[in-house]
Amino acid sequence: MVTMRGKYLGGKNVEIHHDPSGAVLCTTAPKDNGGEGNLFSPTDLVAAALGSCILTTMAIVAERDGTDLAGSFFEVEKHMSTSPRRIGSLPVVLHLPANLSEVQRKKMEHCAHACPVHHSLHPEVQKEISFRYDVTPA
Repeated sequence: MVTMRGKYLGGKNVEIHHDPSGAVLCTTAPKDNGGEGNLFSPTDLVAAALGSCILTTMAIVAERDGTDLAGSFFEVEKHMSTSPRRIGSLPVVLHLPANLSEVQRKKMEHCAHACPVHHSLHPEVQKEISFRYDVTPA
């Protein structure tokens, strides 16, 4: 169990504390919903969580296998739907080392679809994942 605590600060801003680490982050309403858009919105965090979870899940497996994913990164777009207002799609592009073998690539692609956030999102949220093997190893 992990506890996080949030406090409304006014101005559509919420300060969130991660109890185990003491880390703090703030969210705000997006511009298209009356906010300043100067911080992550709560739904932005969902999109970021998906990309981060995919990379983390792949890194756990890669490290166990002795594979280096250093320099890998993701890009994720958040597309909202209306009626009801919710996340409609989260297309993710993963940039991975160019030198991964075909076996390693298949394993990483499987990991991407197996991360906990991917499985936790509502089935109606489209989660297309694309892979680009274009990262030069350090």
